[in-house]
Amino acid sequence: MIDSASVLGVAAIALGMVLTPGPNMVYLVSRSITQGRAAGLVSLAGVALGFLCYLAAATLGISAVFSAVPQAYTALKLAGGCYLGWLAWKALRPGGHTPFAPSRALPRDSSARLFLMGLTTNLLNPKIAVMYLALIPQFVHPGAGPVWLQSLLLGSVQIVVALTVNALIVCVAGTLAAFLSGRPVWLRVQKFVMGSVLGGLAVHLALDRTRPATI
Repeated sequence: MIDSASVLGVAAIALGMVLTPGPNMVYLVSRSITQGRAAGLVSLAGVALGFLCYLAAATLGISAVFSAVPQAYTALKLAGGCYLGWLAWKALRPGGHTPFAPSRALPRDSSARLFLMGLTTNLLNPKIAVMYLALIPQFVHPGAGPVWLQSLLLGSVQIVVALTVNALIVCVAGTLAAFLSGRPVWLRVQKFVMGSVLGGLAVHLALDRTRPATI
């Protein structure tokens, strides 16, 4: 149904996106550091539901829109490239903020509130919107089967990568924060690697000439 190149491409983009500080990472790390791993995992459950909401919307409607209006596909692809470039700049610029050093203590929240805030944070996260609107669709190929099924499978790859990495981040947030706080060189290496990966993906999107898949 989908080839290994598409799976690896989506997995690489998903990995680059999830490792770049954004709303989800900031929220999960801050909760894990101030309220413990259990709170971080509850928050991650809310994030997971947000991913499923995006996946359902993409599977049901986005492919049809791109088939009917190819210009929308091109515009969103370029927007996705610009956004990845902006994320790369944020990672590489001097004095960039790290989510592993929260600026203030946070109040303790109930599990229900943690879950809801995780869901809301993800639904309002522009990184995830760009992922489903502009990045995943370019790995859908017309001759590989139904577009909706390809979108579903590739979106599932993104969710697996994102949840796995985020769960690891939640579990090691406190330890990693302490490690990086005393080792600025490692922090710079982390930013350089993430920025380089995202910058490369941004250039790839800008130069890509593929057309949207048809149903």
